[in-house]
Amino acid sequence: MKEVVIKTNEAGQRLDKYLSKYMSLAPKSFFYKMLRRKNITLNGRKASGREILAAGDTVKLFLSEETIDKFTKRNDAPRAADMPSARLDILYEDADTVFINKPVGMLSQKAAKDDVSLVEYLTAYLLESRQITEEELQTFHPSVCNRLDRNTSGIVAAGKTMAALQELSAMFRERSVKKYYLCLVAGNVRNGSHISGFLKKDPRTNRAVLSRMETEGAVRIETEYRPLDAGDNVTLLEVRLITGKTHQIRAHMASLGHPIIGDYKYGDRKINDGYRVKYGLSSQLLHSAKLCIPRCTGALSALSGKVITAPVPELFQKICEDAKIKRSCLLWPHGARED
Repeated sequence: MKEVVIKTNEAGQRLDKYLSKYMSLAPKSFFYKMLRRKNITLNGRKASGREILAAGDTVKLFLSEETIDKFTKRNDAPRAADMPSARLDILYEDADTVFINKPVGMLSQKAAKDDVSLVEYLTAYLLESRQITEEELQTFHPSVCNRLDRNTSGIVAAGKTMAALQELSAMFRERSVKKYYLCLVAGNVRNGSHISGFLKKDPRTNRAVLSRMETEGAVRIETEYRPLDAGDNVTLLEVRLITGKTHQIRAHMASLGHPIIGDYKYGDRKINDGYRVKYGLSSQLLHSAKLCIPRCTGALSALSGKVITAPVPELFQKICEDAKIKRSCLLWPHGARED
């Protein structure tokens, strides 16, 4: 018999999901059979597998060591020695969540098996700081709750416990988290606007196509923006992302004739080449700068009502200053604005 006590970062998931991670080689039918026979119990009682685990719950496996070893002999959990090392720019952290200022060039999540993303760097950080153990990684993997394009910088939120990961991800999905970006666009934008349309992703070109009319496979998008300051034929915008779709801000601004500086996919190549030669700029000047968290309870109670901000990258700041954009416009708050 083996007894397992559920830890805080494992709580919030269903018992059957937990068991499928703990004994990753066992078929699901095996778990349900053992649960029916009471060979696997939860807090000393018969369980169906649909129960939501809480910290301190006890799972007992009335199985032979050979059986347990047979189904757990392959350990796919990351090991500290195999994890990448990176100094993360942590903006805010509590027992359940962490907010990171992602640099340009880093993936939020893996796109291919051999990729190294922010998730791997986060896992390494949690292992090194002893907030999670290699054993715990068998049944829970910390992860990010929102994603940014590889070449977009700024705030990425992550859950360090299952409950926080689920609740914070739900907030982003339900759009109760307000998201603000800073971007430098070509031309002089005099007035702000609230714009909408329909976006469809072309998988062949990895480009988003915008239209005013709804078409098959398109999703509705909403973007709100306002100019903060104008410089040498460029404008610094504050953009509120109301919906959050792939390349939404980049495609929306380009459709208005004000593409983001450095954006080769949607922007003006001649303008971008000039910035590449002068500054070595090879990515769009788009930065996730502020998140406003709503009032919340439960696993996210420490976050309730908080505003998380992230400073822009040094190159972004230098280009703005050279264009005579006021430095104060790159900082928060921006005037009397209710969030």
